[in-house]
Amino acid sequence: MTATPAGIAAGHPATAQAGLSILAAGGSAADAAVAAVLASCAAETVLTGLAGGGFATYYDAEHRTVTCLDFFVAVPGLDGDVTPTPMTPVSITLGSVPIPYEIGASSVAVPGVTAGCGALHSRWGRLPWSSVVAPAVDLARHGTELPAAQAHTLRALAPAMLPADGAQAYAPRGRLLDGGEVLHHPGLDKAMAILRDEGPDAFYTGPVGHTMIDAVRAGGGALGPADLAEYRVLELPVGHAGFADAHVYGRGDDLNHTIDTLAALDGAVLGADRTRRAVLLADALRDHALQRLGDTTNISVVDPDGNACVVTTTLGLGSAVWLPGLGVHLNSMLGEGELIIGALPPGARMNSMMCPLVVTATEAGRAHTGAAAEVPTGTGSAGQPGAGLPDDTRVEVSTVLGPDQPTARESVAELGDVTAPVPVPGSGTEAGSAAESSPAPGPHGDLLLAVGAAGASRIRTALAHTLLGVLVDGLDPETAIARARFHVVAGTAHAEPGVPDDELAALADAGYQIHRWPDLDHYFGGASAVGRTGAGGDPRRGGIGIHL
Repeated sequence: MTATPAGIAAGHPATAQAGLSILAAGGSAADAAVAAVLASCAAETVLTGLAGGGFATYYDAEHRTVTCLDFFVAVPGLDGDVTPTPMTPVSITLGSVPIPYEIGASSVAVPGVTAGCGALHSRWGRLPWSSVVAPAVDLARHGTELPAAQAHTLRALAPAMLPADGAQAYAPRGRLLDGGEVLHHPGLDKAMAILRDEGPDAFYTGPVGHTMIDAVRAGGGALGPADLAEYRVLELPVGHAGFADAHVYGRGDDLNHTIDTLAALDGAVLGADRTRRAVLLADALRDHALQRLGDTTNISVVDPDGNACVVTTTLGLGSAVWLPGLGVHLNSMLGEGELIIGALPPGARMNSMMCPLVVTATEAGRAHTGAAAEVPTGTGSAGQPGAGLPDDTRVEVSTVLGPDQPTARESVAELGDVTAPVPVPGSGTEAGSAAESSPAPGPHGDLLLAVGAAGASRIRTALAHTLLGVLVDGLDPETAIARARFHVVAGTAHAEPGVPDDELAALADAGYQIHRWPDLDHYFGGASAVGRTGAGGDPRRGGIGIHL
């Protein structure tokens, strides 16, 4: 069986290059993903940041297991000593439609990105923590070019991006940055250096955490010491769907119901012609939610051993609250109304539409499920990954400043028993197999694709179109991602130019109104994938894929 070649796909050339440099230095998929996530927090701050949250899906090739981690944001207020002031309403235009958001200190939820990076590195990392963080420190110190696609997004997000310290980064000369100009956040290198030297705890019980509390409470928000001290990364039950003779794994409780959607499409898409398939896909993807801009980003990594790590993160819109002197923009997730499902008490984990995926070629089987459980986030000391390497291990980092690159949930579940990694069917360790059975992986397991997407309610749409392109139509990931998409909202199919006319005619015959967009657009999500036939980032967001 042909192995999936090592590589990375991300939403920015500098993000991808940071991860690639770690792979080249002998790092694991987790090492490279952490390096890329942190790099994105310097290069893609229009979409994500150190004070955001996210999810990760990890495929262990040796043991043929899949694990999902939740480091999304939590509801603050555990201290119980502050009543938050009202949030500030802002309007962001999506296409020609104004969309209401709320920002300000009271919109700030408990962040999870740094804790999530620590958990990934602690569990599957190989290089020293300081080496993995080094590329992000370098990017934050020097800045990097803003892709044209993200400059377009910045113009839409300006009402939330420019207040307070935002203007000095996004409009340093009195106007918004254009594509190709350097984005630099003064002080962000200091925050990255603290993360490198002191680890993730610095953002919770250390100096950055203290600064965060002061900044939020000065603006009337509720975030307090107990909220940060009690935050934990969670290991989630893993969902499974058969799809196009392959097996798709990811978190099973995302707000888009991605795994369930793919499972429902499985048998139908293989036996249908393109026009019938378009109608089936539209029916499955029909979305009744209020449309949001989808300010998220995704990273997909495969290492030379066949391990995969897919990570999706977000800052929300951005709260317009910045950590003084550190260049860190705080999240606005409490101002994202569609994520507030029911009553969420302090400490509850918010849910999300993000759903990073891995796809394998094994025979059918059922994935293990269990209760959410806490995950260690330590990054140092004996017994931790990287402990056997000298502290001065050097990683050569090439900072990308230009367009050229090398070619080289309603509420959180009650904590219970630890959720084991999901055995990939056919490994001899799936549910129903003898516990003592030994896994029987191939030379690199049987990974077909590591894929994720950004874009709020369009995440599921971008993933479904990409999976159809790769698994059904035989396209390489780059071509599948770049291919025109449609997204259905209620009775309207929004279509990019390039969706075949006969497919649009079939959708119209099925009762859908057709809204044609003039260009490929950020709105339709941003996918990134590494597979057996290539690696691809999304041109809608300035993304790129690179093989090692």
